[in-house]
Amino acid sequence: MKKIVPKILKGFRDYLPEKMIQRERIIDIVKNIYKRFGYEPLETPALEYAQTLLGKYGDEGEKLVYRFRDYGNREVALRYDLTVPLARVISMYPNLSFPFKVYQISPVWRAEKPQKGRFREFIQCDLDIIGSSSMIADAEIIQIIYKVMKALNFDQFVIQINNRKILDGLISYLKINQEKSLSIFRTLDKLEKIGVQKVKEELSKQEIEKKKVEKILEFIKIEGKNQQILNKTKKLLQKSIKSQEGIKELEAIVNYARVLEIPEKNLKINFSIVRGLDYYTGSVFETRLLECPDVGSVFSGGRYDNLIGMFSEKNIPAVGASLGIDRIFSAMETLKMLPEKKSTTKVLVTIFDKSTEVFSLKLAQQLRDLKINTEIYLGKGNLSKQFKYADKKKIPFVVIIGPKEIERKEITIKELKSGKEKKIKTEELKEILKLIK
Repeated sequence: MKKIVPKILKGFRDYLPEKMIQRERIIDIVKNIYKRFGYEPLETPALEYAQTLLGKYGDEGEKLVYRFRDYGNREVALRYDLTVPLARVISMYPNLSFPFKVYQISPVWRAEKPQKGRFREFIQCDLDIIGSSSMIADAEIIQIIYKVMKALNFDQFVIQINNRKILDGLISYLKINQEKSLSIFRTLDKLEKIGVQKVKEELSKQEIEKKKVEKILEFIKIEGKNQQILNKTKKLLQKSIKSQEGIKELEAIVNYARVLEIPEKNLKINFSIVRGLDYYTGSVFETRLLECPDVGSVFSGGRYDNLIGMFSEKNIPAVGASLGIDRIFSAMETLKMLPEKKSTTKVLVTIFDKSTEVFSLKLAQQLRDLKINTEIYLGKGNLSKQFKYADKKKIPFVVIIGPKEIERKEITIKELKSGKEKKIKTEELKEILKLIK
């Protein structure tokens, strides 16, 4: 047979055991925080009917959806995110209890240009609250973002927040055709990526007057402490009912965040944050790493009160956020924040020789029954080679059970880091738990 050259598609990556251990640790931290706040797990199919996904993300997002016809000649697509499939779930199961708090940890696929922190297949860790229009729900999502970032040992980060209603009101105030609002939002969302001049050019192409373009760019540059920004905006857009509604919601979130003890250094109003997806309706937020800005947003989301209505007879309020595991993993690699751990094994049980292998097998099973991650050496070689194997895999403890140990009904356990050894009677095997905790 002709040999196949092993290679991987661009934008995809393999995670070997050492990296998977680090990645799963991140996922476990995130999952435990989600559960602590009362969120329950959900999983949806990787493949959806194309019509379920299309028409929700805007022109730019639509181009990135992997879509094709299957063997049944159905037009299908790999999920682009976890939010639209969730909206479909809510409409299909009307007997769910609301508010419905749910988390999803699953891969998604986007045919975008690969770059630092951006992949074509990546894991999203979503959390959503369905059925609540209270700004406490939005504040809770932000609180969880803060808790997750701190639990992952980040300190230099900022959760940037905005409300699309404020910008909607600004567009109306400037007497710009409201039908252009979504295209304006998509353009503003590129500000950090393409710069002010390119944004001006794109807005001009949308036939927006130069003076009005300058007014929009001037508005999104408003700076100061959160309350100062809110006060300035209230005065500037006092005649816009829509903007005042958005300002009121944003102010409520800021006040709740203060009650929840989220420091202002980690929470900042930024009117240039709009999120490029079409389904957002109110508050939006993006989390940036100050020490690794080129990675982009790592934990983002917002309110999408109209999305579920695209699948059912009525709109149901909803808010959520998504952590990109692969993107934050990439940032943690760059910042050298990932603990080195090559194995999840706590104990390696050696095989002394052919005559003792049965005792080694039984011992390994006893240790596993004690809920100790235990590996038995399956290669060939003397004890020296087995110790080198444990050292290379960073297995902290090695257990020897040779003829002398069998005769004395004991085992020898050695901690590789310190070189200390201890004898333990086999009938007192639970004593080993004190050593390896």
